[in-house]
Amino acid sequence: MRTASRMANLPPYLFAEIDRKRALKEAEGVDVISLGIGDPDLPTPQRIIDAMAHAITLPKNHQYPAYAGSGPYRAACAEWMRRRFGVDLDPATEVLALIGSKEGIAHLFPAFVDEGDYTLVPGVGYPVYTTGGVLVGGKTHYMPMNEGNDWLADFESTPADVLARAKMMFISYPNNPAAVSAPAEYFDRAIAFAREHDLLLVHDNAYSEIGFDGYLPPSIMERPGARDVAIELFSCSKAYNMTGWRIAFACGNAEAINALGTVKNNVDSGAFTAIQEAAMEAMLGPQEDVAEMRTIYQRRRDTVLAALDRIGLTARPSAGTIYVWARIPEGYTSVEYATAVLDKAGVIVPAGSAYGPDGEGYIRISLATPDDRLAEALERMAESL
Repeated sequence: MRTASRMANLPPYLFAEIDRKRALKEAEGVDVISLGIGDPDLPTPQRIIDAMAHAITLPKNHQYPAYAGSGPYRAACAEWMRRRFGVDLDPATEVLALIGSKEGIAHLFPAFVDEGDYTLVPGVGYPVYTTGGVLVGGKTHYMPMNEGNDWLADFESTPADVLARAKMMFISYPNNPAAVSAPAEYFDRAIAFAREHDLLLVHDNAYSEIGFDGYLPPSIMERPGARDVAIELFSCSKAYNMTGWRIAFACGNAEAINALGTVKNNVDSGAFTAIQEAAMEAMLGPQEDVAEMRTIYQRRRDTVLAALDRIGLTARPSAGTIYVWARIPEGYTSVEYATAVLDKAGVIVPAGSAYGPDGEGYIRISLATPDDRLAEALERMAESL
């Protein structure tokens, strides 16, 4: 059989590759500690599990779910936006349920990108920002990101010929993998830029609930004019330790939400209604467990930062997310260093270059690992490297 030619342009998916390497090492008898995938080790809060246990008993939830999400779920998402950010949304036209934000990102490409069109993508970012374009024959322009610009994607340097064929622009703050935040002024510039160049601005806010040292990440929807050009993606995965539940939502510009919903209507179904009801409890119920989660991740961040000098790495304190973005020693590429960490310490860390061209020279360390295993991984790295 013959696969589509675009398949040859798809790199191995980063996290599937991590799983493969882990399996190979474990087959050799190595006790591998993964600091790779951002999959929370903390359990889903019991209040959410209880809501799901009740919802799954209701026969009405056993039928096909609404493609756009149930009316109560979309209303709950809008209410969460109002409580959390002071943003008022129309749940009927400006909110769309997603089966995880990854699904929403991928489905934006057939909704907006024709063959040969450009998407502006952060120089380091979630890999689907790039692979989504590959799957529809689109092109990627990487917006420069580095220490010199505080890891704020430089959209204003985009060449005119690229802008002439650009349809979408992705940004994400707090940023995965660089773990930095963005000031309001940056969002305002991005909104103005998107308006000037007729772009859909997509803000991936998957880490909206994970900020440190008293910092609570904002929504781009708080900024003037955002609703004219932007949509925002939120997820229960990291905010409420619900990665396996696959529930999220998009909100913002009604035209963009409708286009995304049209693609979803034709290629998938809605999220299981019982999971939507559990997510309603997650968003609208007591939030003390979210505050406790932030405290745990901040403690782990501090543990990692304190250990880096012994290992030979440097990093700025993470503003949010569940990662530390660490510069590697001279003399290695990111892939070479990540390979050395696995071979010598039995620890998995992703190479920064896997997140985009500006990730070369860095690795990402996940904080989603129990404290004792995190400490052991850091000790192994310090002793062997």
